[in-house]
Amino acid sequence: AARHIRAVDTDWVVKLCDVDTRGRSVNLQEGIVRARFRGSPDTPVPLVPGEVEAYRVELGSLFHRFASGHRVRVQVSSSSFPAWEPNLNTGHPLGVDALPDRVVATQQVLHTAGAASFISLSMLDGEP
Repeated sequence: AARHIRAVDTDWVVKLCDVDTRGRSVNLQEGIVRARFRGSPDTPVPLVPGEVEAYRVELGSLFHRFASGHRVRVQVSSSSFPAWEPNLNTGHPLGVDALPDRVVATQQVLHTAGAASFISLSMLDGEP
């Protein structure tokens, strides 16, 4: 669950990474949700600043074997340029606003009772 302050739109980007024993992080898969399309990819609904919303960010299927000593890292951000076009957080269609029109989106990932965030990973264990 997440809370938004001021902005009527924003992006949520989640990356799944493999971190080696030296601390080097390699991006394996990423997904994005544009907040105004959180309920439907066809019907934009603006955010109400300050209200808590739930998001489901799908990363798709991936088969990856983590080497011994490697760790799983999950990164949550609001942007992944140049992979995804920047969201100026106005709620307008992309490409309409100029950079000075942008709105700062302050996002919070919540960990409270009734609004606990979580990550769900399906993992197989065993020899290849």
